Amino acid sequence: MLQLNPLLGNNPFAVLTAIVAPAILTNASSVLALGTSNRLARVVDRTRVVYADLARSAPGSNERAEWVEQLDALRFRGKLLLRALRLFYAAIGLFAASALVSVGGSIATYYGVKVLFEVTASLAVVTGASAVVGLVIGCTLMVHETRFAVQSLGKEADFWTRRAPPDTRQRAQMRGNSKS
Repeated sequence: MLQLNPLLGNNPFAVLTAIVAPAILTNASSVLALGTSNRLARVVDRTRVVYADLARSAPGSNERAEWVEQLDALRFRGKLLLRALRLFYAAIGLFAASALVSVGGSIATYYGVKVLFEVTASLAVVTGASAVVGLVIGCTLMVHETRFAVQSLGKEADFWTRRAPPDTRQRAQMRGNSKS
């Protein structure tokens, strides 16, 4: 009769679960890192456009002050995105480490080395939990950056509306009133 290793318990899928969960979370972190990288690239592109507009504006003008304000907002957004990206990359590495450590724990379990199993299990939990914390904080930063981006977009829309010819502003206001 087949006897299960007491370190595994009665669940033959415990090893598979310990390895697959970090792999799935690594994939999720990778997707978040890709999206964050794209957003950071858009902020860089927008910053270049604003710098060009700033260079064309007259010193001391209201327009110049608006461009400087936009640059400040873009710098802040860039910092948030960079922090989130770092956390997502750290999460990817920690989830990969967690999966690798889980494999080591599985090998220790197979050979019945209880002390090594306990060490690897603890290390897998610590690396996995650290990765989850990084993922949560990174997502929180992304939510904050998104909210800030929408606010900046509203300010920019107001800026362009003020610069538009009077007849264009009236049409925009009429469209805004009709949507209410």
